[in-house]
Amino acid sequence: MMLILSVLEIILFILFAINVLYLLFFSVLSCKSVKSYKSLSVQPKKIAILIPAYKEDGVIMECVESCLNQEYPKDKYDIVVISDRMTDETNRLLSTLPIRLIEVFFKNSTKSKALNYAMGQLGEYDIALVLDADNTIAPDFLTKIDLVFHTPSVEIVQAHRMAKNTNTHMALLDAVSEEINNSIFRKGHVNAGLSAALIGSGMAFKYPLFKQVMLTIDAVGGFDRALELTLLYEKKKVDYLPDADVLDEKVQYREAFSNQRRRWMSAQVHYLNRFLTHLPAALKDKNWDFCDKLFQQVSIPRLILVGLLLILAISFSFVNWSIAVKWWILVVLLIFSLLLAIPRSLYKWDLLFALWELPYSFCLMFLNLFRLKGANKKFIHTSHGVKK
Repeated sequence: MMLILSVLEIILFILFAINVLYLLFFSVLSCKSVKSYKSLSVQPKKIAILIPAYKEDGVIMECVESCLNQEYPKDKYDIVVISDRMTDETNRLLSTLPIRLIEVFFKNSTKSKALNYAMGQLGEYDIALVLDADNTIAPDFLTKIDLVFHTPSVEIVQAHRMAKNTNTHMALLDAVSEEINNSIFRKGHVNAGLSAALIGSGMAFKYPLFKQVMLTIDAVGGFDRALELTLLYEKKKVDYLPDADVLDEKVQYREAFSNQRRRWMSAQVHYLNRFLTHLPAALKDKNWDFCDKLFQQVSIPRLILVGLLLILAISFSFVNWSIAVKWWILVVLLIFSLLLAIPRSLYKWDLLFALWELPYSFCLMFLNLFRLKGANKKFIHTSHGVKK
């Protein structure tokens, strides 16, 4: 019996060690600067800014205003708001602006349906930029996007999405989580020669490529995961622009956090099952980007990894200290990798107080493991609008 328990403990340790070392490897690589793109004196490309907006009356105007305030030539970009179940008052206000307003009404709304419908109504462009309705961009954002796409090899770019608000402890933790993702799954991956992770907004594509691949996407939840896995399987590379900032509203309260993470975890499981059959072909074809993305789908969610690792290290300390030592080493390595991935700008006193939310957040995430059924079959909307 003791032999069986020892074998199980070793297997468990190996599984956790793989997850921790993966994060540590890319966190260390994120310390290196990402390659920059040279300025070229060329004709600006035509850009379509696509903004799906489902019941986003409270934030859509700020997003549109930031798009209208671009330094980019006005005749070289169009702002396309896809209004789904927004009020007549909001739609009337939007219709007075120099944008393209497309009103839709789906029985079961999804971002993929909205984008596909909109592109079916539009002409041709060079670049498709997808924003969420709660996003805002700086005046030079389109100029930076245009510059990258003048490099012939570039087909897809993920911009640097960062927090618009840190007005609550939960929002601050969400902001930190976003930046850890930027460091590990974007900057670190690009520096390793792999693709950056897509995140659902602040992402730009060669327009014909995006229009074509979106016709194959029917995702209800996890639209960005379905899109990313499809593109990576086709050996499309995702570049990263760390200096092109997209401000994104962070969840402010526990309920919104729980619903959002439940949706993400459900999508993680769903698309692992859906794309796992492609793994043998990807390995044979040495498609490491796709294999890496599948590994991310099977990885332990970061907050659950931290919580379970601490619980196991403490538990083994009471049972057998000689066994517990290696678990505490994993805890230290994990904490080090996460601290390394957090930008210095987020190291502030408020973060220490926000950390008290972590135990409760872990419980919410852990309970979500038992509430995933059906979460990917219906659209779970996260309401936006920063509360002061």
